[in-house]
Amino acid sequence: MSQDVPVTGYAILGLLTFGDELTGYEVKQRADVTLRFYWVSPAMSQIYTELRRLTGLGLVRADARPDGGREVTTYAITDAGQQALRDWMDQTPAGFPVLKHTVLLRLLIGHASEPEQTRRMLLDYLDELERARTDLAEVREALRGADRPGEPFRFPSLVADWGLDYFAAEGRHARRALDSLEDGAPG
Repeated sequence: MSQDVPVTGYAILGLLTFGDELTGYEVKQRADVTLRFYWVSPAMSQIYTELRRLTGLGLVRADARPDGGREVTTYAITDAGQQALRDWMDQTPAGFPVLKHTVLLRLLIGHASEPEQTRRMLLDYLDELERARTDLAEVREALRGADRPGEPFRFPSLVADWGLDYFAAEGRHARRALDSLEDGAPG
């Protein structure tokens, strides 16, 4: 069955494992709050495409109910969905992440631009990193108290800690590159 489900589908299944039924919009909100730090947060259309696929495969249950004059559909992971997710987690190699890092690409070909523009790009990146680090630190803090072994948000807390370390490392690398560019700046 795994060949019928892309990684984004498994990400959505994972988002549905926290014990609540969600609308497609709520799945998107949860993805935006969590996945954006380490994975591409799927577009709304992709969320609904995957929810239809997962429902068709019996991995997700869709329940329609009236809500203020309109029909709202909520989604919940099924036992088959739990098993498929477990199988994917247990049987899929970790895999090395694909790094699509526009800052590194631009730095690689920095000679094609003015040195000051490359410096500006790195300074802008440092600002973006700080905003992302601040956002993720708030998420991490919100998980405190539910992050001990056996608690429901133990694993999301580990991901948040990893992300904070990653952002710190990215900042060190960007500052090192910036310092190196300054060392070679015309005096």
